[in-house]
Amino acid sequence: MSGNTFGTIFRITTWGESHGRAVGVVVDGCPAGLPLAAEDIQKELDRRRPGQSRASTARREADQVEILSGIFEGTTTGTPISMLIWNKDADSSSYDALRDRPRPGHADFCYHAKYGLRDHRGGGRASARETAGRVAAGAVAKKLLAGEGIEVAGYVVELGGILCPEIPEALAEIRTEAESNPVRCPHPLTAERMLARLEEVRAEGDSLGGVVEIVAEGVPPGLGLPVFDKLDSDLARALMSLGAVKAVEIGAGRESARLRGSEMNDPLIIDAGRIGFKSNNAGGILGGISTGAPIVCRIAVKPTPSISKIQTTVNLSTGEPAQIEIKGRHDPAIPPRIVPVAEAMVALVLADHLLRNRAARVSW
Repeated sequence: MSGNTFGTIFRITTWGESHGRAVGVVVDGCPAGLPLAAEDIQKELDRRRPGQSRASTARREADQVEILSGIFEGTTTGTPISMLIWNKDADSSSYDALRDRPRPGHADFCYHAKYGLRDHRGGGRASARETAGRVAAGAVAKKLLAGEGIEVAGYVVELGGILCPEIPEALAEIRTEAESNPVRCPHPLTAERMLARLEEVRAEGDSLGGVVEIVAEGVPPGLGLPVFDKLDSDLARALMSLGAVKAVEIGAGRESARLRGSEMNDPLIIDAGRIGFKSNNAGGILGGISTGAPIVCRIAVKPTPSISKIQTTVNLSTGEPAQIEIKGRHDPAIPPRIVPVAEAMVALVLADHLLRNRAARVSW
């Protein structure tokens, strides 16, 4: 299997399966001299960790990271950073009945069609458990970006059809409000409505989808490459690589199709002696290159496919119709837990383009 590596200069390779011994990641291309400790990685993994609230799976994993290489006396050495996270609470028994019956909404059938076999335990490599490695790598990218004054924050703006009516202006306030509730919505009253809706649907044996917004502030103008390596195309690829994501928007997104040019265009202005923009319909990117305005991405996240309702499938051994009732421990909605993962993917793209940008011209 190829396709496990992402990035050009700041590159990551994730490895491991949901019910294997461990999952992990190798980060290559991180510059030497970056102060980095296990605590920097752990705080991000703790945000993704399962079993923390009513909005997540009951699977309990400590997700304690072990840094195996690339760090010496609290600083990156420029060599590959290898990180490992042990799987300690995998229960494969509930998956035995699914060995020959692919689950609707999952990649089971597609893996079988491509490889002729698959690890049916928890979805194997296709499981969201793989994203632990992404979050660990994203923590390194975030540390690199922070040194350049770049911050990334994500939050839920829609869950089960319930929309967040307003979002605080300051990124720090958004992050504080979003991290204060299980659904990671930055509007407390809406968060309560979302959680109530989630409980209602969970009781019915079903699940919910939603929309997550990710904002990056402090991104300087000039990141991204024209034509095929546009910043927005790389962001879209990064976010679409997440298994539950079915659509990506940048800036005005789909709404841009309904606007006139006079409405869509962001007027340039002089603000405190610097060139800026009066609005940000472009989402901080024009011509595939960052404008200096906040980068705004949104992802549409499908409902969790593992539901307890009886579903129709086929038996791969007999070639006959079959039914399945999925048991085990699953997230009733993916958006709240995908927030730190989506942040990680945005951070990885920005870190990569930040390093690539240093070769764009002779001097700055």
